[in-house]
Amino acid sequence: MKKILSIAAFLAVAGCSTMAADGPVKTVDGVLVGAGGMTLYTFDRDAAGSGKSVCNGPCATNWPPLLADKAPGSDYSVVARDDGKMQLAYKGKPLYYWVKDTKPGDKTGDGFNQVWRTAKP
Repeated sequence: MKKILSIAAFLAVAGCSTMAADGPVKTVDGVLVGAGGMTLYTFDRDAAGSGKSVCNGPCATNWPPLLADKAPGSDYSVVARDDGKMQLAYKGKPLYYWVKDTKPGDKTGDGFNQVWRTAKP
């Protein structure tokens, strides 16, 4: 029960996060992290620079997008999602969290299905 509540709380934060003036993304141990120090990922099926995320519906349930109002710097951009929301991208690749990461520093989504990668600066 405790784990379910942790995941639900994480999803509430991750799904609702928007860019603050200083931005929620930073580098920790060579990996980009977002809200609460949670690891960010990229999806190989997203075409860099396409301006679009292809992870929608059930995919986005497992891989919540890092939502953003604006890009914090030149390496960042904002891409459109099918639901009309905007998502932060790094070097043209949309950024996502992974629901099975339960604490800062977890990187359990790296290499998942050979198409998910930790986002690296």
